[in-house]
Formats: sequence, C-alpha cells, structure tokens
Amino acid sequence: MKRLISLLVLLSLLVPLFAQGVPEDVAASAASRPAAIIASTSWTAAFADLAGLDDVPFIAPANLSHPPEYEITVSDVVKIDGADYFLYAGYERMMQTLSTSIKKDAQEMVKINTNNSITNVKEQAAAIAAIMGTEEESRRRVQSYEQVVLEGKRKAEEKNLNTLKVYCHAMQIYLAQDLGLQIAGTFGPAPVSAAQIAEVAKGGYDLIIDNIHNPIASPLLEVSPASKLVVWRNFPADGEQKSLERMVQANIEELLR
Repeated sequence: MKRLISLLVLLSLLVPLFAQGVPEDVAASAASRPAAIIASTSWTAAFADLAGLDDVPFIAPANLSHPPEYEITVSDVVKIDGADYFLYAGYERMMQTLSTSIKKDAQEMVKINTNNSITNVKEQAAAIAAIMGTEEESRRRVQSYEQVVLEGKRKAEEKNLNTLKVYCHAMQIYLAQDLGLQIAGTFGPAPVSAAQIAEVAKGGYDLIIDNIHNPIASPLLEVSPASKLVVWRNFPADGEQKSLERMVQANIEELLR
C-alpha cells in the first residue's frame, strides 16, 4: 500500500511537467541538430563531408570497383526513406528502382554534380551546406581541399609535368586540369575505339591517365609502351572525414611518383 501511495505521489509531480511541454532549451538544441542525410555512394557522401557534415552514411559499398552499379536492396530503401535527405548524382543504377519505390518529396532528393574540380567542389559543397546550415564549417573544409590541389599543381610544375602531352580518361579530366596538365585528347568511359588507338599509336603522348573504376587504357599502352600510365580514383575508399581530399592527395602522389 505504501508503494502504491509513493507511485501516485510521483505521478502527481510529473504530470504538470509534461503538461508544460518540452523545455525551451531542449527544444532549441533538438532543432539545431543537422537533419539526417544519407548518400548514394562514397563520392556523394564525400561532398557532404566537404559541406561540413560528419559521418554521412552511404548505400553502395565503397569497396566495389564501380559503386554506381550497386543493386539496391529493400533494407537500403528503408534507410533512404528514414532519412530527411537523400544525396545522389543521378547516374547510379539504384535511381531506376528508387524512382518508383521511395516516398520522398522533390526537395528531400538532393542531386549534385560529381566532379573533383575546385570550382565544382565549391559549388556543390555550398549548395549542401545551405540546406544543412553548415556553411562556416564547409568553407574551412573546402579551403583545405583547395590547398591540397594547388600544392599538387605547384609540385607538378616543379617536375615540368605541365609540359607533357596527356591522354586522359574523360572522368579524370577535372583534377588533371586543376593540376595544370595539358590534355591533348580524351577517351572513355566507353571502351577505346579504333580511331583512338590509332591516334595514340602516332606517338607523342607522354602520359595516359586512366580511371580505376573503369580501366580501359590497356590497348593504348600496347601501341604506346613508352607512355607513362597513371590510374586515379573518383570514389573514395571510405566515408571518413576528408575522404575526397585524401583520395585526391593519393591521386596526386601517384602522378608525381
């Protein structure tokens, strides 16, 4: 009986607190938290990182050779539906399924352009940051990214790499241009054509830049064995902070090696 009376007294004290609603400081804290966002791949997640967000999950496993080909599962759809925003690029195979299976409004589907040029990184990061309210942190991270690329450009010029004749995979031209490389021709993402092989066979290409996610330069090297081959990534190998910056740094080191 005493236990019952104690419980009734406790309830009588709690009811007025719940009637008053959530305390203002708690409500303000909850409102200031970033909305949940999930990305399609490690690449789109990396843009969210540059936008000032931390630990953004993504759907396609980063260890796939070509993440956009990932076949989405029912559990993936549930994850996307449960997030406030879904960040994607548009070329992912999963978008064919998601277009008819998810319940998100247009404003919750955030489409970005994925290329690693400084100009594009600034534009896309700023767009995401404006939605999430992380502009100040985004500016710091983008500045760090820019410095890595500009330092890579300086080192490339020191090695006179900017004077080389370069044949570049179409998906890697953006970083190559920011590094000051002189792109004389491009190939891909489709397999190289007979005309492209013939062009490289004429000689004079010092450097061929291929794409690790879609490597197709082997026939070019067969007709131009003296060319140096450099293979770059676009999709970061993880979703940790500065994933795109670290990946680009590795690409630059591969070029300078």
